[in-house]
Amino acid sequence: MKTELEQKLTSGKIKDFCINNAIVLVLISLIIFIAIREPSFLSLRNLRNILTMSATRLIIALGVAGILITGGTDLSAGRSVGLAAVLSSSLLQSQDYPRRMYENLPSLPLIIPVLIAITVCGMVGLANGIIVSKLKVPPFIATLGSMVAVYGITSIYFDRPPYGAQPIGGLNSSFSALGTGFIGPNGLFSLPYIVLIAAFIAVLMWVVYNKTRLGKNVYAIGGNSEAARVSGVNVVKTLITVYIIGSALYGLGGTLEAARTGGATNNYGNGYELDAIAACVVGGVSVSGGVGTVGGVVVGVLIFSVINYGLTFINVNPYWQQIIKGLIIVAAVAIDIRKYLARR
Repeated sequence: MKTELEQKLTSGKIKDFCINNAIVLVLISLIIFIAIREPSFLSLRNLRNILTMSATRLIIALGVAGILITGGTDLSAGRSVGLAAVLSSSLLQSQDYPRRMYENLPSLPLIIPVLIAITVCGMVGLANGIIVSKLKVPPFIATLGSMVAVYGITSIYFDRPPYGAQPIGGLNSSFSALGTGFIGPNGLFSLPYIVLIAAFIAVLMWVVYNKTRLGKNVYAIGGNSEAARVSGVNVVKTLITVYIIGSALYGLGGTLEAARTGGATNNYGNGYELDAIAACVVGGVSVSGGVGTVGGVVVGVLIFSVINYGLTFINVNPYWQQIIKGLIIVAAVAIDIRKYLARR
């Protein structure tokens, strides 16, 4: 029989394991719950649909994650997604579409409008980074202001003659294929391009955060920005770079979202920043800064995708879905704060 000390040690290990892996346990529990209610949920078709749903959200969340790790936040993410969607869609309409925004624009190579959208969003990130790092405006206020401004810019661009504020459609086939195309045989075993792109971005950001000086500086600033500065970290340069990278990822995510859905309006991306922040927090990115992993963000995004897709699959009331999301977010933050206090 185990001694009292051994029992306490075992109990402590189990408790620590549950706290440290709470997010994975929540995801597994959700999948088991839905599978018990509807066994057909565990199919390749549903897995493919969940991954496709998660792809653009993951790219956006990875952009937000770096900023959160520095101890900041970015409320302009969703509106930057909308800006990228409108820009890329307006430049990639089919030549024979009767309501083109640019009637005389020749057919452009796919890469050019995509790079334009990413670059413009990157400039938004540059502005955010300068305001936060040089003007010392709190990130919440700085990005709140840019969120409003970017929406205004997108709406002005969107509401152009001759057709005014009409949804942008009629995308050319190469652009649509970016969001709906796939590799492999037509069917369950195909792998969507959009999922491959998201996986590539996830691997790339893992390398940035774990194998580069920039990544180490990001965590150092999030842990203690003053200590990082004293130790030789260029805090201003690092913050500006992180905000640019984040906004560039929003630009890519918005472009892919437009390609996936077949068009765009000025309201695209509305609320995406809250979903991204929630996915990061649930995935273990600390609200206090200095802590977070790419793997955790992936799991956080998957949890919300499983909630959205899986609970709809078993006909759970959408209002209950919102309650479940809220409880998961609060629980994740409570666990995060407990870890933070334990470290202190």
